[in-house]
Amino acid sequence: MTKDTKVHLQRRVFALVAAVVGFLLYSLVSGAFSPVPQMTTGSTDDQRAAEVLEALVVRDDETTPGYKRDLFGNGWGTIDGCDTRNVILARDLSDVVLDGCLVLSGKLDDLYTGETIYFTRGENSSAVQIDHVVALSNGWQSGMHERDSQERHKFANDPINLLAVDGPANMEKSDFSADHWLPSNRAAHCIMVNLQISVKYKNNLSITAPEKKAMQKVLRQCPDERILR
Repeated sequence: MTKDTKVHLQRRVFALVAAVVGFLLYSLVSGAFSPVPQMTTGSTDDQRAAEVLEALVVRDDETTPGYKRDLFGNGWGTIDGCDTRNVILARDLSDVVLDGCLVLSGKLDDLYTGETIYFTRGENSSAVQIDHVVALSNGWQSGMHERDSQERHKFANDPINLLAVDGPANMEKSDFSADHWLPSNRAAHCIMVNLQISVKYKNNLSITAPEKKAMQKVLRQCPDERILR
């Protein structure tokens, strides 16, 4: 791994911390984005992802029927008055131009492809999409089918489970878990698997045996990776 790649990954892991600081500074200087969205701290936990993975319940690889997107809420929710999509865009993009809550433009260093994407609201808005790192349908299969609507809505809008990413890559990922899809940017594999484990651990969700095996393989490259909270 090159020095530049290592720095890039470190920046992505701690992106939430930088985002909170950035929002605070921006609000103080311009007052253009108020109130400041309350997001997760992005701090790392003392627990290693590989150890937490061993604690997750392994379920049979069977389909639980009944999944529908609207069981997780009708579209995006809000975080302190701003819709979740724009909050995540503002968090993950740099050089952001805002109009109130709306992100008008910005630059994304995309985790999934390793490419730089320039976002402008309008016809090319779909070039950057918000991905549920643990897909909602995967969450349904993993235990969210037993939760109430409030818990499912919270899960669908939890910043730790959301990333602004390349639109085509997001469509390709679809609702696949780690045993069926990993980003073309191999340098992102550890971060993505760590996020999925962190989300499943936080929400007491299960994994399948193939999913666990795929995650274990990835984490051999980064045995000291710590879960996020």
